[in-house]
Amino acid sequence: MATRIAPAVPAPATPAPIRLGISTCLLGVRVRFDGGHKRDPYITELLGQYFEWVPVCPEVEVGMSTPRESLRLVGTAAAPRLLTVRTKVDWTARMEHYARERAAAIKAENLDGYILKSKSPSCGMERVKVYTEDGMPNHAGVGLYARELMRQCPALPIEEEGRLNDAALRENFIVRVFTHARWRQLRAQRFSAARLVDFQARHKLLLMAHSETHMRQLGRLVATAGHHPAAGVLAAYETGLFEALRTPATRKRHTNALHHAAGYFRDGIPDAARQELADVIDRYRRGLLPLIVPVTLIRHHLLLCPQPYLSNQIYFDPHPQELMLLNHV
Repeated sequence: MATRIAPAVPAPATPAPIRLGISTCLLGVRVRFDGGHKRDPYITELLGQYFEWVPVCPEVEVGMSTPRESLRLVGTAAAPRLLTVRTKVDWTARMEHYARERAAAIKAENLDGYILKSKSPSCGMERVKVYTEDGMPNHAGVGLYARELMRQCPALPIEEEGRLNDAALRENFIVRVFTHARWRQLRAQRFSAARLVDFQARHKLLLMAHSETHMRQLGRLVATAGHHPAAGVLAAYETGLFEALRTPATRKRHTNALHHAAGYFRDGIPDAARQELADVIDRYRRGLLPLIVPVTLIRHHLLLCPQPYLSNQIYFDPHPQELMLLNHV
């Protein structure tokens, strides 16, 4: 059942509400093994203004009490067992069965992202401790629920709360969430090659900043969309779209996208203004300015010299400006 947090105004052309799955303890609910929680202020106080949370605690939902004996993964990273630490009760089969059913249900929830609790033997998406039989740990594991969730929902943007402390990872995750919401909105409509062409066109600079290779591949797919079965086209596009956005955007790729945008002002603004824009982009490239500076300057030029193609680019408004994500990348 969803815990409703009133959303603020989302980015343009994005449906509301945007619903995200989340590990229940991150909302401040006392479901941890020790009877505590792991409330995350950034998630609850800032992101909570924009998203509606769908809380999930696999350990409670599989039937464990609160408080309870702590758990760990034991064996190999590829096929670990989920055991209680002191009494060695094996919860593996029950958790794997639960994970299959819960992940399948999540697919029907129309979620646009998911935030997992890091390091958890059920929810951790990477670097979870796995203990050998003689008690020696390594950090090669994945939580049993997280593993199944990622297997069944490969396009769903999924991240851990700890990794959201990294500005680039945080911005990448939120970009994927809002893109997923727009994509889900498109999928909900009757298939039209023209709509897919428009979606690709509006996301071109965003894709360029992440992976020009994927951008070109998706462009070729869209160009022939009307000649192939809709289901296959949409599935292939979805796979390529989120593979592209999982590729980290870099200063070099952003610089390429910014120069591409600047080219549209070649004949529309004075020489001095074009040189200023080129200088600002170069200062961004060298790490002297955050991305918000060249993006804001291009927005300014669009007011004085309208360019419909650029005005429609998601790249310049990929998420609510109040999150200030472009100020830190």
